[in-house]
Amino acid sequence: MTDDLIRQSAREVVARLASGDLSPHDALDAVRARIEAVDPLVNALPTRCFDRARRHADRLMTRPIGERGVLAGLPVPIKDLTAVAGVRNTHGSRLRENFVPERSDVIVETLEAQGAVVYAMSNTPEFGAGGNTFNEVFGPTRNPHDLHLTPGGSSGGAAAAVATGTAWLAHGSDLAGSLRTPASFCGITSLRPSPGRIANGPSVMPFAVHSQQGPMARDVADLALFADAMVGESPRAGLGKPPPRESFRSAAAAPKAPRRVAYSVDLGVTETAPEVARVCSRAMDALERDGISVVLDHPDLVDAEMAFDIPRALLFAALLGDELDGARDLLKPELVWNIERGLSVDGDSVRASLAAQARIFDLATEFMSDYDLLICPAASVLPFPVEERYVGYRAGLPPSDYYRWLSIAAAVSVTTLPVITVPCGHSDTGLPVGIQLVGRPHGELQLFAHASHIEQTLGIRPAVIDVAPHD
Repeated sequence: MTDDLIRQSAREVVARLASGDLSPHDALDAVRARIEAVDPLVNALPTRCFDRARRHADRLMTRPIGERGVLAGLPVPIKDLTAVAGVRNTHGSRLRENFVPERSDVIVETLEAQGAVVYAMSNTPEFGAGGNTFNEVFGPTRNPHDLHLTPGGSSGGAAAAVATGTAWLAHGSDLAGSLRTPASFCGITSLRPSPGRIANGPSVMPFAVHSQQGPMARDVADLALFADAMVGESPRAGLGKPPPRESFRSAAAAPKAPRRVAYSVDLGVTETAPEVARVCSRAMDALERDGISVVLDHPDLVDAEMAFDIPRALLFAALLGDELDGARDLLKPELVWNIERGLSVDGDSVRASLAAQARIFDLATEFMSDYDLLICPAASVLPFPVEERYVGYRAGLPPSDYYRWLSIAAAVSVTTLPVITVPCGHSDTGLPVGIQLVGRPHGELQLFAHASHIEQTLGIRPAVIDVAPHD
């Protein structure tokens, strides 16, 4: 039953949990067996907490089945940047190698109230910095499509777990594409929501809009299920919205073709690899054959770098600046550079960044009044060797440029528009490529309906990957 169960969709498993046909313990047994078979090769879920999970499952089973929440006892992993009470929370850093929080993050409390059973922490780069998931505590996570390659980051462990069936759904977070890049590299889906849609905290910058938490899944319908379990408000969160007027599951179950979409291969902020551009172009051809008007266009994002870099630097300075002098030798050089930059930011730079953020928000909002969606690649390159710390590292690109290859995602972060990433095809070498479906302001419901239609049009439904050892 174990192998069959991990290949079922999350919504199928939840339906069985909700009917009493399956217990949360059965589901935990299935993912544990799958982890033992697969994770030694992939290293997606290095920290497990099955004893805690079974205690939580026992408590959940004392409730009537109809009162077990949206997920009804489904096991889920949490990214190792987010606190789970009583579980080792390393942030992928020797600086926090033995840290065990006493209280969970808001999003974990929300998920557990909705019937999620937390059983593992997914691997992440140190403090989430960088688009390649490796750290000195647990080592690298590998791409299940090719174990020589990176799954992306920073939610790389989460994406690899979903792709390999060691998770039906996985929690992640996104500052410069940390949900979107791994979704593209691993061939799955993700949602980066608009600010406040999914509450989390406490945070060192509780009212910042650039970093968001969100769900990952193998298809749009499962993604909507997990998003429904994440929404909610909390007095502990700086930003929060009430749940939408209808469920994301209802929106995803009613696919709607977008009438007119804008498409850009680079958003005017980066260079996109020819292989990625070809796969995305074929996907746009498929949308046009479906009757969707595809217009080559994008908003003016010339100020995106200024609007993104300063808040990112300030975030790392707020998080780690007080510890830097005593921790410099424990942190990777890319992170040290980012903290130092945040500590040196002057007032003129902050003012310029705030003004750039305001301009981009206004321009993007106005731009989306003419389109149902903005579509662009989720990553500008294909998955690259896991030993390459960041794109350009082996060519001598300095640490100050370690996240420049993520510009196509970072620019979208600055707009604050909601984004669903879906697979759109494969390269000639069989590697997955994803596209960002960028919706209208606060428009997650419409976005789910459009994403569901596009998923059907493209006809790509990821299956669980059976990983083979690499040479």
